[in-house]
Amino acid sequence: MVHRVKGIVVMGKNEPVSLQTVLVPDPGPGEALVDIITCGVCHTDLHYKLGGISDDYPFLLGHEATGRVAAVGEGVTEVAAGDRVILNWRAVCGECRACRKGQPQYCFNTHNATQKMTLEDGTELSPALGIGAFIEKTLVAAGQCTKIDEESDAAAVGLLGCGIMAGIGAAINTGAVQRGESVAVIGCGGVGCAAIAGAALAGATTIIAVDIDPQKLARAEQLGATHTVNSSETGPVEAIRALTGGFGADVVIEAVGRPETYTQAFYARDLAGRVVLVGVPTPEMTLELPLLDVFGRGGALKSSWYGDCLPSRDFPMLVDQYKLGRLDLDAFVTERIGLGDIESAFEKMHAGTVLRSVVEL
Repeated sequence: MVHRVKGIVVMGKNEPVSLQTVLVPDPGPGEALVDIITCGVCHTDLHYKLGGISDDYPFLLGHEATGRVAAVGEGVTEVAAGDRVILNWRAVCGECRACRKGQPQYCFNTHNATQKMTLEDGTELSPALGIGAFIEKTLVAAGQCTKIDEESDAAAVGLLGCGIMAGIGAAINTGAVQRGESVAVIGCGGVGCAAIAGAALAGATTIIAVDIDPQKLARAEQLGATHTVNSSETGPVEAIRALTGGFGADVVIEAVGRPETYTQAFYARDLAGRVVLVGVPTPEMTLELPLLDVFGRGGALKSSWYGDCLPSRDFPMLVDQYKLGRLDLDAFVTERIGLGDIESAFEKMHAGTVLRSVVEL
């Protein structure tokens, strides 16, 4: 059976998104058909639209989603029809060299659905991050579904599917923030604010938010920052050192993805401290650092892929922290919108006036 549903598609580079009829097949072996409940509007979707990911148009956008499993294909045991799930783009294979080393959070061969969703004329769609969730129903690999309970707000917990998990995981998983440590976060958009929330959840006692936008700094304080630095007025390296006894932070998380801010992060950490890059750079960017400084400052320079998360482990744990009142996921939901409002949501996101717009279906 083929399901005719409405979904948001971008047909070419930097073209406006459009609401299209999409044909979604029933699930085959290892696949799940999911009725979408909510989907956050993420920067990655904008990157797809602008051609920053690939040229494999047309794209079915959306990936940061909650849904309910409508049907599963042969051999699926992870989830069943009726389960409420968060979708993820790390469906671990269990067989690649990372998985065999016991590090499935780095799986190099994550699964997606085998069958294609298409437009009415047969044009195959490329689903964003193998999901494509700005749609009434989508087809994914069953491993892309992580079962959660029925009690939490779908719009809030669905944000764990991408950006919020990336930020929280950058602090907890990649940065391994410990109780009593100091953390600085450069860039306080959705991912940066999530890193601040993650640092607070991990027990950091000094959490420094750095940005050029006073509104973003105010939001960062609401989510756990103990200090703020407006880097359009004050040098961030000097300010971070001044707030950490002159030494620099134990962990500095760069959530912008630019050489200039990464260099600031590098010099704003304490000796033997950790730098975590979670901001996504563009292909032409390069970084130059004195090699003697890299050697002499010690510590670790890390990049964070999806917050180094393992969805089956991290999503339920973080949903529990949310329900216990220790993780304010509600604060990230700036507005709730419909499928027809996504182009406007991209504009608000680009302007920095929202943390997350969330589509409710």
